[in-house]
Amino acid sequence: MSRVERLALLMREKHWLLATAESCTGGMIAAACTELAGSSDWFERGFVTYSNEAKNESLGVDAALIQQHGAVSEIVARAMAFGAVRHSRARVSVAVTGIAGPTGGSPDKPVGTVWFAWQVDGRLSSETKRFDGGRAAVRQQTVDHALQRLVEKIEEWQP
Repeated sequence: MSRVERLALLMREKHWLLATAESCTGGMIAAACTELAGSSDWFERGFVTYSNEAKNESLGVDAALIQQHGAVSEIVARAMAFGAVRHSRARVSVAVTGIAGPTGGSPDKPVGTVWFAWQVDGRLSSETKRFDGGRAAVRQQTVDHALQRLVEKIEEWQP
């Protein structure tokens, strides 16, 4: 069973809907989810919020947070995950914001830095990862990690 098939099974069992909020992956997580036939049972919507304005307008991320902490930060990833649930019918969300490269990195946030956030039935969590490789490799590793941890968080969920 693939990771997305496992996710679909869990989401259907709980009668939950998923929303994604993606920056550096540009919709790749949503695409991976909707590649599975019948995903409309559990996939509600995907927000591709590549610009700071989109994060603010579509997800309600406070522009001051972005200005103070940067778009690639824990607080912005968490606000994106929260906003995805708030602006949809979903009970579960995953958000990613990172620097896929090859440019855009800094000493504090090198290329490959990605912040993740998940909201599962009101519980918000986050973590950062640093991936190696080129742009395509960073983006694919981001999708894989986001979905893997989402499955784990739903499996660990207790009412």
